[in-house]
Amino acid sequence: MREWFADYLEACNRHDLDALRSLIDPAVRRAHLPGGVDAWISDLAELYSAFPDWRVRRIQLLVEDDRLAAHLRSSGTHAGTFRGIAPTGRRANVAEFGFYRLAGGRVAEFTGSADAELLAQISPSN
Repeated sequence: MREWFADYLEACNRHDLDALRSLIDPAVRRAHLPGGVDAWISDLAELYSAFPDWRVRRIQLLVEDDRLAAHLRSSGTHAGTFRGIAPTGRRANVAEFGFYRLAGGRVAEFTGSADAELLAQISPSN
């Protein structure tokens, strides 16, 4: 499972949407977000387009049975429109927490921190 997560993070850092699609179940369920791999890939495509240098670093990873709990640190420069916010050129640096359930080598369920911290850092009012 640790190797699987390392592969997942490498695909995230390459912005390799095809590789990520292969690691996510087509019917993935995401808490408080639209389900399905297409919705997840669309969200990542928007993020990578807005933050072309976006990188994710693992701080801590816990593994139990078919589940992973990850504390991550992500950062990038806001160079494109994200969630309706025009590019600011600001560098964003956010803590992220994700909980994954794997089935058949793919993410079947996910819940984690939302975009609030990221949006606060790029908001025009800040």
